[in-house]
Amino acid sequence: MPIRYYISLPDPARARGREGAYSFSAHGAEEFAAQLQSALREDRLFRRWRDAQPEPDAVDPLLGATDPAANVRGEQHDLQINLIAVTSLPSAAFKHRLRLLAGSHWELRDVSAA
Repeated sequence: MPIRYYISLPDPARARGREGAYSFSAHGAEEFAAQLQSALREDRLFRRWRDAQPEPDAVDPLLGATDPAANVRGEQHDLQINLIAVTSLPSAAFKHRLRLLAGSHWELRDVSAA
């Protein structure tokens, strides 16, 4: 069942993960949305992260799940960016992708059935 996640990036300039190779590089609402959508639909970001781990085979494969139908919309509100993501990914995989992309600089505002 698809879930709708309401995400806020209060300070988009700081919405970067700890490792630059996996972080958002976006500078606007549409770019942030497109990068998150790509990370949910494809496993490229996950594979790069997993392959860099000391024990890649020990990484939970469920974190690598993808949702080809995932959809993300971005909205700019003053300096804040809001993202609305609709996906059927497990929440652990969804949150893992956000941590890779934005580090701890994002807020989950609400969750609802899509």
